[in-house]
Amino acid sequence: MSGEQNYDEAVKAIKTAILQSQYDAARAVNEKQLMLYYGIGKYISLNSRNGFWGKGAIDFISEQLDKEMPGLRGFTSRNLRYMRTFYEEWKMLDFIGQSEKNVEEKTAIQLIWNLQVPNCQDFPIDAFLHIGFTHHRVILGKIKNLEERLFYIRRCANEHFTVEALKSSLTADDYHHQGNLSNNFARTLPAGQQALKAIGVFKDEYLLDYINVEELNVREKADIDEKVVENAIIHNVKNFILTFGKDFAFIRNQYHLDAFGAESPAGY
Repeated sequence: MSGEQNYDEAVKAIKTAILQSQYDAARAVNEKQLMLYYGIGKYISLNSRNGFWGKGAIDFISEQLDKEMPGLRGFTSRNLRYMRTFYEEWKMLDFIGQSEKNVEEKTAIQLIWNLQVPNCQDFPIDAFLHIGFTHHRVILGKIKNLEERLFYIRRCANEHFTVEALKSSLTADDYHHQGNLSNNFARTLPAGQQALKAIGVFKDEYLLDYINVEELNVREKADIDEKVVENAIIHNVKNFILTFGKDFAFIRNQYHLDAFGAESPAGY
């Protein structure tokens, strides 16, 4: 019995480590994605607000991106406009300490992909970069006051709010009831559950599509990841089967085992 208990502890420890590493990876990708969205928002703002682009430019750009990067989500015309709003509402973070001349001399790509994270005193930049774009969009759409926005950004980051939890917090007007809020999140959840909850924060984002777009119609055949293609096919088959109703179920996709160097037949 003691041996089984020790194994359970080992499984728990390894599972927690896996979940924590997955959260760290998702958080890092989210940070880069937010910085990209901010840069795209700036680029669109400078060109659309100043009259350099004609009417319908954002719609055209979105449609063309969809054609040239099939599988990439999150760049609809509506989301591109959200990115513009994201930049314009947080313009205070842009190019800290740089002169207007330096800004004007930057190329389009340099304007979009600015990897320098501003170091603003008293600004929670870590929390800002570690919540999803959807969270930011909800906060910007509901709150105009800067301090109130920062309150909800910190709360989302510290307590790993899902989008639904954020909306509930906004509805409850938690900013004006801060004295009644519990502050023991880190002490009440085990580490594994904290990590699992933290990963769930990013479920409304397009992180996987952002880092793994398979342009099947333009890429070389040798470059296509067989596993990605298989997963796409399985996803479509599963959705097709599930349309028949509750009496049908998709069990699992194929797998194979490598036993002592010899690959076994695939099973289903």
